[in-house]
This record gives sequence, C-alpha cells and structure tokens, in this order.
Amino acid sequence: MKAPTEKIDVRFYSGGKASVISESVIREEPVEIFLNNRRSATIACTGIHLEELAAGFLQSAGIIRVREDIEKITVSAEKSRIDVLTKNGAISKPGSGEIFVMSSGAKARGSKRTKDSITSDISIPAEKAVEFMEVLLSSSKLHGMTHGTHCSALADTEGIIVLRDDIGRHNTIDMLGGYTLLNGIDCSDKIIVKTGRVSSEIAEKIWTMGVPIIISHSVPTSEAISILRDADITLIGHVRGGSFKVYSNERRIKF
Repeated sequence: MKAPTEKIDVRFYSGGKASVISESVIREEPVEIFLNNRRSATIACTGIHLEELAAGFLQSAGIIRVREDIEKITVSAEKSRIDVLTKNGAISKPGSGEIFVMSSGAKARGSKRTKDSITSDISIPAEKAVEFMEVLLSSSKLHGMTHGTHCSALADTEGIIVLRDDIGRHNTIDMLGGYTLLNGIDCSDKIIVKTGRVSSEIAEKIWTMGVPIIISHSVPTSEAISILRDADITLIGHVRGGSFKVYSNERRIKF
C-alpha cells in the first residue's frame, strides 16, 4: 500500500525570513473501481482503506446491499484499481456510464428518498456530543500531520469505534459504510461523528447505512436538513467550543 503522504520541499516564510522546509503533503490519486470486470467509477482519494471505500461506495449507490452480495474484492494499490465481483452479477444501471468522483464528492446513483425512515430510539446526553467531537479532532493523525484531510468516525453511545481520514469527506463516509458492511455491523444504534459539511450526498449515504445520529464539526445544507428530517435522523452540527445546534429530530438528545 502506498503511503498516504509525500514529503515535499516548500518555501516557508516566518518572522521576516524565508527558508526551505520539508512538508508532509496528503496524497491524491484517482482509483478505479471495476464492478464485474466493468469500470464503474473513478474516485479521487488518498489511496488507503480501498476495500472499505469500494464496498461503501457501491452500497451507497444501491448496487450492493449486504456483505453476502459480494463474491470477492481485490485491491491493487500499485495499479490504483479495485475489482469487485458480486454473486448476482450486478452491474451499474444500463446507460449510466462511468461515475467520476472528485475529492469533493458527487451524488451516488441510488434512488433518492425511497428508503424507510430510521426508527431507532437511542439517545445521548448533550455533553456527550461535545465529548465525541473533542475526541475526533484530537485523534485524526493524518489531519494533524498534513492539515489536508477530512475525518469521520463510527461510534456507539459509549465512544468512538473506528475513524477514517481522506481528502474527500464523502470518501470517509463510504469507508465507514464499507467497514460496517464487511464486518456485519448493525448501525441502528450507531453514531457518525465528522469534521466536514453535511451535504445532501452525505445525508443520503448515512441514511443508507441506517445510522440514527450525526454529529458534525461543520454545518449542513438546507437540502441535507430536509433529507434528514424525512429520514428521522438526528443531526447535531456546528459543534465548537462546547456548543452545538440541533437541525433535525432532537428527541435523541438529552438536554
């Protein structure tokens, strides 16, 4: 597996003087996903956790639903290629062509707002949302090294289970989706904690995962709020300095 960072010499200016320093820069490269020997997507990413990324991306696109749909995943990091074989021979929708996903993300090709709303009754104390965010921000090693990544984590009501870094905030959610899919994890009592903006695409991906609570360091878009209200997902956003805002379904927060 390629290293997620590269060392680059840069000119550094400080205190009226300039010098040359070696800087850790986050890697960006296009990775191709081949579904049943057909190129289905090219994703700009950091090049780590590629098996999870592919599985989560295909799940969010509505192509696979459960781990049993996957026959085999083969990752060639050197060739920047992931091959996914499915048991039912599923392929992208006819005429849909290849999906190119920039690091800023792109809409998955799943059917919008056709999923069941989430009925989970888990809840967390308000102060726990602040605690989760503090832990996330202090745990992102790649961001601490490069300041060039987004970070998302999967948590339960007690604490963070696993976190993923990448140049694309959408990629971090797909990685977590792939992690839960490949490990058979039920998300009905789980929480997503993330750094970046909550867009409609992010909302749809998390709805597909079945996660009932999102905690974000940033803010949502109006379309994301509409989707999450329909989905009955709780969104806590703008978690900063011990405060936050609840944008949807506040019943899961104990004030």
